[in-house]
Amino acid sequence: MGNTKRYSALFLDRDGVINRHRPGDYVKTVEEFIFTEGALKALRLVAPLFDYILIVTNQRGVGKGVMTPDALQEIHSYMLEEIARHGGRIDKIYIATAVASEDADRKPNPGMAWQAKADFPAIDFANSFMAGDSLSDMQFANRAGIPAVLIGHKVSEKELSSLLLTAQYPDLFTFAEAIQ
Repeated sequence: MGNTKRYSALFLDRDGVINRHRPGDYVKTVEEFIFTEGALKALRLVAPLFDYILIVTNQRGVGKGVMTPDALQEIHSYMLEEIARHGGRIDKIYIATAVASEDADRKPNPGMAWQAKADFPAIDFANSFMAGDSLSDMQFANRAGIPAVLIGHKVSEKELSSLLLTAQYPDLFTFAEAIQ
């Protein structure tokens, strides 16, 4: 069975892209998880375009003991239910809880991309996107050979100068509209 969608995979960062980033803090409860404006509509728009929609998220708060794995699971269950209720989908969530930056799975390292490729061998990184709001997201994309899409404006031009960036959008919804 061949690829029936326009794109192979959409890799999404969570904090700052799907939900509001909490500067200096972690999303530790369902009540603290607030979708970014337009995210639910964006996920509905991209659902028919991709074979796979995957979240790749660093969750150092679990590794530091600020929150439990069960609390993170509760947050993700809520997120997935809301996304599905609004017509979107997430096929799998990859989580790096390591505290050490050199951990292979922690972005900017590409371990979560390799996990996704092992789980879904048909993924074609070159026909995919990584949408994230941080320098580590863009580095992750570059290291895995995935076209990088920067969401928002928190990364400086100087930081981006050594990276390959496919596009930049103010939010996930604008990106979703652009690739229709």
